[in-house]
Amino acid sequence: MIFNSKQPITLLILLGPTGVGKTDISLKVAEIIPEIEIISADSMQIYKYLDIGTAKPDKNILKRIKHHLIDIIEPDETFDVVQYSDLARKIILDIFQRNKKPMLVGGSGLYISSLIEPLFSGPGKDIILRRFLEETAKKYGNEYLYAQLSKLDPDSASRIKKNDLKRIIRALEVYKITGQPISHLQIQKKGLNENSKLGFKYKIIGLIRKRENLYQRINLRVDKMIEKGFIEEVDSLRKKGYEKNLNSMQGLGYKEINKYLDNEIDKETAIYLIKRNTRHYAKRQITWFNNKIKSIEWIVLDENDEKKVVDRIIKIIQEIYFNF
Repeated sequence: MIFNSKQPITLLILLGPTGVGKTDISLKVAEIIPEIEIISADSMQIYKYLDIGTAKPDKNILKRIKHHLIDIIEPDETFDVVQYSDLARKIILDIFQRNKKPMLVGGSGLYISSLIEPLFSGPGKDIILRRFLEETAKKYGNEYLYAQLSKLDPDSASRIKKNDLKRIIRALEVYKITGQPISHLQIQKKGLNENSKLGFKYKIIGLIRKRENLYQRINLRVDKMIEKGFIEEVDSLRKKGYEKNLNSMQGLGYKEINKYLDNEIDKETAIYLIKRNTRHYAKRQITWFNNKIKSIEWIVLDENDEKKVVDRIIKIIQEIYFNF
């Protein structure tokens, strides 16, 4: 296929809840169109050594089909959505400049949203101030801090729930550091930093299944993860010195396996909790996509065979990337 340089620049996004089958579909598409390079939008696949529990494609696939933003940091390193957004934008533009075609694939709604809408990162953290506010909340209750926020920044207070201590503290922290309400800074950011938007159009395909089928797939996938050595993977990470309180080790599945390894729960309970919590997470993902991301073309995988779905995505790729 020949790249048409006159076509508008558009990014293809393939999203859906965990366990729906995004990876399999994206790999089949990439096998047919070799110009495709896949950019992961998964907040756990960024970590090295966390392979089974994050359902990464195996090493042979990663060698054969170009993937980005997988295995980029150590399990004890920090990484946030601002870093993801910056890296992903650079990668997307680089792919276009090399005359390849990017396909963003994943289920981390915040990561995906960060590429569609501008981010507001605000000023840096003030650890001492934050600890003071946390102690104040413990002593006087969340309502006390919320009352302060209502006086200083009523706009933000109207959008933050009284029990959302994390956001209350962040809003107060920004006000104490900058002398301005966070709501005012967000408005300024939106008006002045339009370049923080992705800079091109996007086409979003959402993959979905009927709830009972999705949940059955999740349960089976967890069983397969255990069979492939998920417990051993977590044990190996612990032996390498990665502590259970790390963000990476608190991820879905890893937290439950850590509890099992600490003899807090038995193996059967750990597996049950992983399945249950993964189902709950999938439900939250679907809600996020429907509420936060607009213009998704949903494809119900139960109602379409795999070839039909792959053909539909290939047709979209031909339209947006090859102009036919």
